[in-house]
Amino acid sequence: MTFSAAPPDSIFPPLRIKDKTLLPIVQGGMGVGISAHRLAGSVAAEHAMGTIASVDLRRHHPDLMEKTGRSRDRAAIEEANLVALDREICAAQKIASGRGMIAVNVMRAVTQYIDYVQQSCKSGAEAIVMGAGLPLDLPEMTKDFPKVALIPILSDVRGVVLLLKKWMRRNRLPDAIVIEHPKHAGGHLGAAKKEDIGDARFDFSTVIPGVLEAFEKMGLAQEKIPLIPAGGINSHQQVKELIGMGASAVQLGTAFAVSEESDADIEFKKVLAQARKQDVVEFMSCSGLPARAVKTPWLEKYLRREEKLQAATNTNHKCTLAWECLLQCGLRDGIAKFGQFCIDNQLAAAVRGDVEKGLFFRGSETLPFGSAIRPVRELIQYLLTGEKPQLA
Repeated sequence: MTFSAAPPDSIFPPLRIKDKTLLPIVQGGMGVGISAHRLAGSVAAEHAMGTIASVDLRRHHPDLMEKTGRSRDRAAIEEANLVALDREICAAQKIASGRGMIAVNVMRAVTQYIDYVQQSCKSGAEAIVMGAGLPLDLPEMTKDFPKVALIPILSDVRGVVLLLKKWMRRNRLPDAIVIEHPKHAGGHLGAAKKEDIGDARFDFSTVIPGVLEAFEKMGLAQEKIPLIPAGGINSHQQVKELIGMGASAVQLGTAFAVSEESDADIEFKKVLAQARKQDVVEFMSCSGLPARAVKTPWLEKYLRREEKLQAATNTNHKCTLAWECLLQCGLRDGIAKFGQFCIDNQLAAAVRGDVEKGLFFRGSETLPFGSAIRPVRELIQYLLTGEKPQLA
């Protein structure tokens, strides 16, 4: 593929969002710090959508960590993260050089979600992608930035219809919708309980036709809102099937997390790339959502103690990092059915490549290039054409 003002030719129709014409490939947001400026900018430079994960980006900036790494000052930590987010968006746009699209993923479950959304818009992000809770208030947060695309992450037809009805009352429609399958995606999952993860209502063959039918019933068929399935997509054949089903693009996370341009440490990439399917487990995160990750030494130890820790919850536990990153936290708030650990600590260890202490979020499926760590360009080319690079 060569750089140009427009995307290269593809056998698939382009993804159109706002005034952008893109290749139908979206890189999912992955925190803490896995998808920062280098990965998002590199994906956008290939005429696709690159996504920065907004939470706790100060960890990529030594000067900000020097000021706040041991701080107990919540306001200082929050301000440092907004400075870091601004830096990352600007750096990603510089790499993209006007190609593709730079989005920012904001979790609805974090306390600073409004600040992250508004800072992203001010700093030049072209889209806000929001999940980990229903983003019903996203139109209000972005009303002063009409050129910024709004992309909610949902998992079933019912959730999509509920959001559409709420947004239509505000005279706003999504510019695209990510349909994330909790049975296959990594990180926080769009199901209320672990037992719900495999429910057939989340299957793409159910959700994509169901949402298209809902568009018809709601008079939105002509709006051409792109649907972007995510979770477990690892081949050109799947891309072809999903677009044939009515999708406009596909989103991948783990496959991009192990690319050469990923912002994570090389040890992080090796853990994800070398994990077998039986090494990937589901558990309850401290946010109250089911999650999926590699069974590392830390996670194995935690899962052995989970029931005991949940039985011993109390409401007097102070935030481990003193900045209250989640709206609801199982450890801090003493919610027994939630996970009992500090997610920011564990994810920060992972991005540093600390296998003993890190929480390594990962999707459930095998990767397109097995355990090989390859450039973003090769991954996008394979998804679009089926052509694999020669691997050692």
